[in-house]
Amino acid sequence: MPAERQRWETLEALKCSSKGQLSYCPDWPRGEDILEGCKPPLKLSSYSGWVLARVNAQSIQETPVSRSSTPNESTPQKDQLSSLVKTASPASQLGSSPLSSPALSETKTDENVNLLETSYKACPVVLPSKVTEIEGCIRMYEEVHRLKGKEGLRQRQEQQEQLAKAVSDMANEQLKRFDELKELKQHQEYQDLQEVMEKSSKEAQGQQEKLKEEHRHRAKILNLKLCEAEQQRQHQEEMERLRKEEGQERLRRLYSIQEEVLQLNQQIDPNYRHKDLPRIDFSAYSNRGNQICGLVSGLIRTTSERGFPSPVDVVNTERVLQEMRGLISSMQQEIAAAVEEKKRRDEEEERERQKELQKKEQLKAQAPVPAQHPGGKQQKEASLGLQTKAEESTMQWYQELQDTADQCVSSFSGIADCKDNQVKKIKMDLQKAATIPVSQISTIAGSQLREIFDKINNLLSGKSVQSGGRMVSVTQHPQGLDFVYYKLAEKFVKQGEEEVASHHEAAFPIAVVASGIWEIHPRVGDLILAHLHKKCPYSVPFYPAFKEGTSMEDYQRTLGYQVTDSKVEQQDNFLKRMSGMIRLYAAIIQLRWPYGNKQGTHPHGLNHGWRWLAQMLNMEPLADVTATLLFDFLEVSGNALMKQYQVQFWKMMLLIREDYFPRIEAITSSGQMGSLMRFKQFLEKCLQKQEIPLPKGSLQSSFWRS
Repeated sequence: MPAERQRWETLEALKCSSKGQLSYCPDWPRGEDILEGCKPPLKLSSYSGWVLARVNAQSIQETPVSRSSTPNESTPQKDQLSSLVKTASPASQLGSSPLSSPALSETKTDENVNLLETSYKACPVVLPSKVTEIEGCIRMYEEVHRLKGKEGLRQRQEQQEQLAKAVSDMANEQLKRFDELKELKQHQEYQDLQEVMEKSSKEAQGQQEKLKEEHRHRAKILNLKLCEAEQQRQHQEEMERLRKEEGQERLRRLYSIQEEVLQLNQQIDPNYRHKDLPRIDFSAYSNRGNQICGLVSGLIRTTSERGFPSPVDVVNTERVLQEMRGLISSMQQEIAAAVEEKKRRDEEEERERQKELQKKEQLKAQAPVPAQHPGGKQQKEASLGLQTKAEESTMQWYQELQDTADQCVSSFSGIADCKDNQVKKIKMDLQKAATIPVSQISTIAGSQLREIFDKINNLLSGKSVQSGGRMVSVTQHPQGLDFVYYKLAEKFVKQGEEEVASHHEAAFPIAVVASGIWEIHPRVGDLILAHLHKKCPYSVPFYPAFKEGTSMEDYQRTLGYQVTDSKVEQQDNFLKRMSGMIRLYAAIIQLRWPYGNKQGTHPHGLNHGWRWLAQMLNMEPLADVTATLLFDFLEVSGNALMKQYQVQFWKMMLLIREDYFPRIEAITSSGQMGSLMRFKQFLEKCLQKQEIPLPKGSLQSSFWRS
């Protein structure tokens, strides 16, 4: 196939050559000159006459001879043709070519001459004309050229076949070398692959051994960890057992304390009257004893819900027990003092009786004359059926709360009066941790209110809370808890005095937090009442009397006024502050923390509000003050009191309108009618509709989902 393709390429190359593109026509038309198409005019050569004369002469001489000649006589003609062929041969003119040699040219010439001779012999000898002779020469030349071309083509084909065969042989040899090289390369790759596989196998075996060793090591570590976990579990079980035993021991201790507190409380009988001391009233001791019993029961109930009591619970319960013992001791001391006083009085009465006759006139002369101001007023009030001072039991309760506050102040004197910088820093951190959350109480969202409550409760429970970028705890100082109790209660009352006085709706979120803290930490509630009574004595209710030797500024402070640089605050500002604190108190008695213990009772519920209202109506009204406080109290807690006491509440409302309101109106001057008219409109509206509306700003159930 390659040789055949090379032949065709050779023929194509010859066809495209300059000679191959020449066209020859063997059948020219008769009577036309062969050079007719040339543009230049035809001219005869200078030798044309000589050539024609010579040709014609030769033709005339050789004509007879040619007719009778033999093959041997044709030698001159043969020589003539040979010379003609040589003359017309391109090889004689162009010289040798790459494909020809002298021997080859000689051979070709002889062959051409023989061919021409054969043709010449075959043709009859006729005297050619000029045109016929030229045409014969041309045809002879064409035939020679054709034969030469055919011979050259054959030789070229043979040469190309030899070349193609040589190339094919060389390609076969190269293919063999390539196959040998490829086979050698495959063999080397196979050897390399086998070496890699052997190496990988060795590495895999080494890795497998390493993994086995690592597995054994890990198994050993896991066994050690399992042993440690088992030991830790046993230790935890032992610790849990010890914790349960300690918890049970603390719980038994709480039960024994509760039993002792109940036994001590049984020694206090509010209806008991000593046969020799008819004037001693034990109701205050009984109330406090009942509060202590309730506190202990609440602690035990709370710890039972948690599981086991903590050491702090035991300490708190023992502290309550000590308070109960102190209460019994105080009662016994009071009884002993009263007995001594009774004995002393009896002795004096005996001596008085012995000297009665002798000093009768002297005693009459020395009989005390009632003071003009208080005596006449008391007689007038007695005639009206009202009083200017609170009941004795109320005053005892008031004094007890003030004593509790004083004791609390004295209990943290170490941290309050200490000059040490570290203690001062602790005091400031505790004060901020107690007061800042109270200042942040608002009606924005129930979730925020719950966060504030949890923060305050955690602080009072001894847990660490974050304040000012630092962790603070009451355990940082032995007196820290009492200090936080006092400052927290003071801040609640101050919020009522300032925030609630300016924004009445703020009473409810502050009150619900205060009520929840009061329920969990009763001591905070006692201190709240103590601060409230001291700043607003009308919340007892209590009208402080003027005492001899007391300055007017001190007396104004006792009444609740703020005195700065001997200047008493304006009446409007005074009434605004009193209104804020009464509103806070009215909100506290009706609200409970929604996430607290629902089974327990309110630590200071609506019954205290009913008592306050009843005692206010039993006391002589004060101009401008009584109307303001009654309106604020009823507007905030009237709806809750109406639902609680129903018919009795409306009877009291009628009593206020028909009986008590005219008394307020009788002492009110023309410049103080604003609060009176507001109270009157409130009474008439409520009695007309037989309903007390919900106070503005009260917390609905949807608030706690926000």
